[in-house]
Amino acid sequence: MGRLRRFENNRFVGTRDDMIVYDCDDPAEYAILEGRVDGRDLVDDKMVQAFGPDSLAEARNRGFHPR
Repeated sequence: MGRLRRFENNRFVGTRDDMIVYDCDDPAEYAILEGRVDGRDLVDDKMVQAFGPDSLAEARNRGFHPR
């Protein structure tokens, strides 16, 4: 199970530039997310979003789509 810095307590994390939500408990999805964040520091650019409650349903409610 991987987690991004500043998002250690969040399972679902979305990227605002493409409105995709990633499940950090899925190793394949987390690897893609980590590559996107490392390639272009999306966290510092405030292009990464967590959800409250931390659920896929809440991510969809905010307009994000599963990968």
